[in-house]
Amino acid sequence: MSIAKSLLAEFETQAPITRKFLERLPEDKLTWKPHEKSMSAGQLAYHLAFVPGGVIRFVKNNPAQAPEFANFPQPASRQEILKTLEESIAAVRDLLSKFDDASMKETWRMVAGGREVLAQPRAEFLRDVMFSHWYQHRGQFCVYLRLLNVAVPASWGPSADEPPLFAQKSQSAVAAF
Repeated sequence: MSIAKSLLAEFETQAPITRKFLERLPEDKLTWKPHEKSMSAGQLAYHLAFVPGGVIRFVKNNPAQAPEFANFPQPASRQEILKTLEESIAAVRDLLSKFDDASMKETWRMVAGGREVLAQPRAEFLRDVMFSHWYQHRGQFCVYLRLLNVAVPASWGPSADEPPLFAQKSQSAVAAF
C-alpha cells in the first residue's frame, strides 16, 4: 500500500469520529471558553474541522510560506463548522491520493520571512500536523465537552459516556438478529 493510501485509510476512520465530537457542540456554547487564554469552543471546533483540509492544501507547495496562527475564526453556527469539516474531508480525499511515494518522501520545506524554518519528508509533516495535531486538539475538545456536561463520544477506546466503537458495532450486529 502506498504511503498516501495508508494515510487516507487512517483519515477515513478518524473523520467520522471527529464529526461525532463536533456534532455534540451545543449551538449556544460556541463562544464559551474554559479559561480566558483558551480558544472558544466554536474556534476550537472550527480548527478541528479545518485542519486536515488546510494541511493537505498547504503541503502541495514546496516550499510553503509559514501560516499566521494568531487568529482562529469564530464560527456563527455549528452548521458552519460541519460545512468546513465536509470541505476539509473532500480536500483530503481529492489531494492526498494524488501524492505518490516519491513526493511523500520528498523533503518538504516551510519558510518564514525568506528563511527555512522546517524541512522534513512530506509524509512526516502530514503525520505530525494533519494527524497528531488533529488528535491532540480532538482530545482538547473532549475536555471542553466534558466541562459543558455534554456526552463525550468514544474514539479509540471508551469514554465515560460510550463504549468503545468495536463494542458499539458488535451491539448493533447483535440487535440486528
